[in-house]
Amino acid sequence: MNHDHYMKEALGLAETALKEGEFPVGCVLVCKNRILATGSRKGTLGATANEVDHAEIIALRNLSDTESNNDIDRSEITLYSTMEPCLMCFGAILLSGIGKIVYAYEDVMGGGTKSDLKSLSPLYRDRKISIISGILRNKSLGIFKVYFSNPSNSYWRSSLLANYTLAQKD
Repeated sequence: MNHDHYMKEALGLAETALKEGEFPVGCVLVCKNRILATGSRKGTLGATANEVDHAEIIALRNLSDTESNNDIDRSEITLYSTMEPCLMCFGAILLSGIGKIVYAYEDVMGGGTKSDLKSLSPLYRDRKISIISGILRNKSLGIFKVYFSNPSNSYWRSSLLANYTLAQKD
């Protein structure tokens, strides 16, 4: 797999979300060099954020809604995300049977991929998944820096993630 190529696709979705004022996360689901579904973060505008419509959840929903993808062995799907999936998304990815996660930028505040699966219930513990981090990390970091530097973006402003991101060297 050409991880850079598909991460660039996810970064394009993140840049579009950024232009729309949303938290800039993009996600692409790929199997056998074919993009099956995509998603970008929604619901971060306004006073009360929607904490369900994450890019990964939207991509998984789009995968399920596409009839032509019903016969695909989900363990052969690679999920590309511009940010490490949170615990909610990681659980949904595991339950969906996705075989690999590739992400760009670590989520020091809410990342879920370092969870010890052995300590969880069998539904999650018995899932097989591989995880690759840091693919085009600096490009994703740059997008998040732009987001957190914009005073009109209030989502996670002054959070651990925002402070960590803004303190990173390019």
